[in-house]
Amino acid sequence: TLGCKVNSYETQAIKEQFLSRGFSETGFDEPSDVYVVNTCSVTQIAARKSRQMLHRARKLSPNALIVATGCYAQEDANELIKDSAVDMVVGNNEKSSVAELVISALENREEAAHVLLDDLTHCRDYEDQTITGAGDHVRAYIKIQDGCNRFCSYCIIPYLRGRSRSRNAAEIINEVKALSAAGYKEIILTGIDVSSYEGGLAELITECGAVSGIERIRLSSLECSLITDDFMEKLSRVHQICPHFHLSLQSGSDGVLRRMNRKYTAAEYLEKVRIIRKFFPEAAITTDIIVGFPGETDKEFAETLAFTKEVGFAQAHVFKYSKRKGTRAAVMPNQVKGDISSERSHRLIELTDSLQHDYAASFIGRDVYVLFEEETEDGYQVGFSPEYIKVAVKSEADLTNQMLPVRLEGFMDSPEGEILYGKI
Repeated sequence: TLGCKVNSYETQAIKEQFLSRGFSETGFDEPSDVYVVNTCSVTQIAARKSRQMLHRARKLSPNALIVATGCYAQEDANELIKDSAVDMVVGNNEKSSVAELVISALENREEAAHVLLDDLTHCRDYEDQTITGAGDHVRAYIKIQDGCNRFCSYCIIPYLRGRSRSRNAAEIINEVKALSAAGYKEIILTGIDVSSYEGGLAELITECGAVSGIERIRLSSLECSLITDDFMEKLSRVHQICPHFHLSLQSGSDGVLRRMNRKYTAAEYLEKVRIIRKFFPEAAITTDIIVGFPGETDKEFAETLAFTKEVGFAQAHVFKYSKRKGTRAAVMPNQVKGDISSERSHRLIELTDSLQHDYAASFIGRDVYVLFEEETEDGYQVGFSPEYIKVAVKSEADLTNQMLPVRLEGFMDSPEGEILYGKI
């Protein structure tokens, strides 16, 4: 699986299709009869990694059936078939058919070269997929929506995922109940554009909170348009909601935001942050920021730096602009040189790392509830607080999937960087 959490959910659903039909799962680096690569195309790097994984599968098992699905497969299906990188391409709205298509292809390899791509431009139907588990993870992603209508000028995804369409609420709740019964305490509602969920996102969250056994609810990336006093007030009544909101920013400069076709100003974004903190005063507000967007001047980048500091993000993912063929931004004038983008990225990451440290440090000396997810080789149990702060405790007992109070004592270094440690 490459790319987003939606892909992770869909891969789990595809895996369950195969397991229910008598297949067994192998590691990706092991010889196999069938390889399925759920690809990503959000950046040029993601597309390149997708190609590499497909070629790696072919090298590992030359006679295997290689299946590509996901956004990169949707974008470059014919090229993948033409250069023999894959045997089959399955489109983004046909993933519920992967196992059946593979079974047919295994029975008749001469017809395996197959391209199944819906015209997602006019697709209005949500493709039903269901999961019963989340692999080895202690929290489960639940896909509630697909597609996007926003058409940000840098983004290819609306063309590869189609228009926004939402999943039936009753089906979502049934899946939440099944996952709770299977022992999952935390769920994350995810989609390509969760904020455009039709049918009332606040009401759906309230229904999820009423499911016995669910102790935490998180939301994936949100858009400014969703954040209102009414919406946040409804969320504040759901005690399982985590005070962690990923509010997409992309730039702190109004000029860049206009060129990106984002539908808000920096001041409007700041007002949304104020509304969140009105109802969740210590909420972790995280975001994504693109540097080096076409035409970004030194002044506009400085505005992003200042705005990032003003908001005080708990964490930020910083991306250098990646030109995507077929988007408006790809043909915009004044493309920023790579060395300038790299320098800006470095400066912004330095700032956001500092802000992340300061936010986590504000919890030292306090008790937080941690849902433990894994054990490290050196004997630490590691999990996350409701604010998505990573926490480690030394314990001989396996605490996986237990939620326990931890008194935070300070920072320690880990292979992933600085994390908090404490005692139960």
